[in-house]
Amino acid sequence: MSDIFPIAGRAPRLAVLIDADNVTARNAGAILDEIASFGEPSVRRVYGDWSSSALTQWKEQARDLGLVMHQQSANTKGKNASDIGLVIDAMDILHAGKVDGFVLVSSDSDFTRLASRIREDGLVVIGIGEAKTPESLRKVCNRFVLIENIISGLDSSAETTREPKQDRSEPASPPSAKEAPVKAIPFIRDAMKKIDPDQDDYSLGHLGQVITQLHPDFDPRTYGAAKLSDLLRKTGRFEVFPVGSALKVRDKA
Repeated sequence: MSDIFPIAGRAPRLAVLIDADNVTARNAGAILDEIASFGEPSVRRVYGDWSSSALTQWKEQARDLGLVMHQQSANTKGKNASDIGLVIDAMDILHAGKVDGFVLVSSDSDFTRLASRIREDGLVVIGIGEAKTPESLRKVCNRFVLIENIISGLDSSAETTREPKQDRSEPASPPSAKEAPVKAIPFIRDAMKKIDPDQDDYSLGHLGQVITQLHPDFDPRTYGAAKLSDLLRKTGRFEVFPVGSALKVRDKA
């Protein structure tokens, strides 16, 4: 279970809100599997104009995956009624107080303010979107997961995604499979400095938490590794070793 929810004794309850106009239906199953690693998706809604032929595949996926389809008809050309409907429902769910966090599935930066508003009430926000998702939405989430990482696995994730970086004003060139682990070193070092720059070794779990706090879209899969401990070893710079039942990390440089 994810470490971003400080809840003991039960799985966090999540409200999953999907922007069907912005996410490809074929990825729906994999996205829901990813969400299950964070908690229980007790609210599962997908928004779109279901009279549109463009959402035919989404209709099938929604039925198969148990998603509630919310009809949002566009009354004015050029206005996105689906976005407005999703935001209204999100605020209703927030005020009902029955969930521990939200999962916003969209690459649309228009949801940045919604994510910020939810966090103001102390709830966790997980974003899921494509690599094109703007920095504004990525950074406002507690955790942001790239759809490319969800569906690509280890074989092609380093070739199809951008690395997290401080400034995305210019698109980054995707690292090669060999270079990918090394590209993660600055983010790992950022977290070590945040914890204590003079410390000899670091708890793997704590290190992972701080990396995510500093870079919500950081994901070992972006760098060709299934999990953080694998990524640390692949960089060649960090030593991962057991201490009792826990894992520790040391910078060998």
